[in-house]
Amino acid sequence: MGIFSRLGTLIKSNLNDLISRSEDPEKMLTQVLLDMQQQLVEAKKSVAIAIADEKKLQKQYNVELDKSKDWERKAMLAVRAANDDLARQALTRKQEHENIAGQFQQQWIAQKAAVDKLKDALRLLANKIEEAKRKKNILIARKKRAEAQNQIANTMNGLGDTSAFDTFERMSDQINMLEAEAEAGAEIAGELSGSSLESQFLALESGGADAEDDLAELKAKMGMLGSGSGGDAKQLAAGAQPAAAPAEQEADVQTPPPSTPPSGTGSSEGGLSADDMKELEELDLSGVDMEELKAELQDLERQMAEVESSDEAASK
Repeated sequence: MGIFSRLGTLIKSNLNDLISRSEDPEKMLTQVLLDMQQQLVEAKKSVAIAIADEKKLQKQYNVELDKSKDWERKAMLAVRAANDDLARQALTRKQEHENIAGQFQQQWIAQKAAVDKLKDALRLLANKIEEAKRKKNILIARKKRAEAQNQIANTMNGLGDTSAFDTFERMSDQINMLEAEAEAGAEIAGELSGSSLESQFLALESGGADAEDDLAELKAKMGMLGSGSGGDAKQLAAGAQPAAAPAEQEADVQTPPPSTPPSGTGSSEGGLSADDMKELEELDLSGVDMEELKAELQDLERQMAEVESSDEAASK
């Protein structure tokens, strides 16, 4: 193989490779459809010309056939006039037009068959173009799907590399370190300013007092400071406030003197027993409205009396 032949083969192979790589399926299919549409337009023009020729031949055939019939009528007229020579001339002209009409008829029949074939070919071409349009849309959809799958595969391959996850872990460690440094700085600032010590003492002073006071007040409102819960109330009161001197407790507590219960009844005027009243005296009820407490206890006693009376009536 000569050098020029090898050089030509090399140039052609490189050009073909360049063209193949630069081909875009979507653009190529669009261009092919445009070319097919142009061919369809040209085919329609050719079919239109063939149909026009067929109509022209049919018209000429009809004209010659009419002329033949006209000369036949003239020959009949000459025969009626007893002019045989004129009749023979008319028949000769009639035969000439019949021959021409026969030729036009043959051409017309052949042209009509060609037109029918062209019409079938035109319909077939139109169907092919419509099918090509549908295939184009399908092929473009497949191309885009393949590109999407390729992109996803490339992304997954990129995620398979641990460098991105290592970066996330490294940044997370740095952020955790920054948060720890910030907390340490705040703790050191609190130690230097003494606010941490003060906050600890405030927490100790107000930690459980409010909750215990609320619980004791709730039990007092519910009338649960009787004999069954006297020990609990004493424990709550003892836990809510620190122990104080007996003189200070006597000064703060303002309890009414207990009344002597009548013999045989075993209860005070408020409906409580002597033991209950004694336990109430021992309780630290500073800050409690005694009048309100007595009213609630009397209301509770009245409700219990109503319940007992209703039970007695039901038993009778």
